[in-house]
Amino acid sequence: MAMLMVNVAALVAIAMLVVAAPPLTEAAISCGQVVQSLTPCLGYVQGGGVGPVPAPCCSGIKQLNSAAKTTPDRQAACKCLKSLVGSYPGFAGTAAAMPGKCGVKIPYKISSSIDCSKIK
Repeated sequence: MAMLMVNVAALVAIAMLVVAAPPLTEAAISCGQVVQSLTPCLGYVQGGGVGPVPAPCCSGIKQLNSAAKTTPDRQAACKCLKSLVGSYPGFAGTAAAMPGKCGVKIPYKISSSIDCSKIK
């Protein structure tokens, strides 16, 4: 239970830092929205990505993908995801596999080393 509280507190802290960051150029998607959409995925990622991705997690991934309609939106979402996986390096592989397991195709691989400026 204590580990869960630490992880939730870390996620909230990251969300607060990301929301307080200067806005990205013309993107309609904020990092707060990215974190909110992916919060249902936290348990799955912490569990190592074993088994099927929970339906609420897939729903959040699909919602986020649908919201990223423009290049600035996709780049903003990419930067937020890059920051999140950079904060939790052990979760990068699980996070990168989730969209595909949910039947969602995104135009980049989620990783802490991606150059989000190249996303179109």
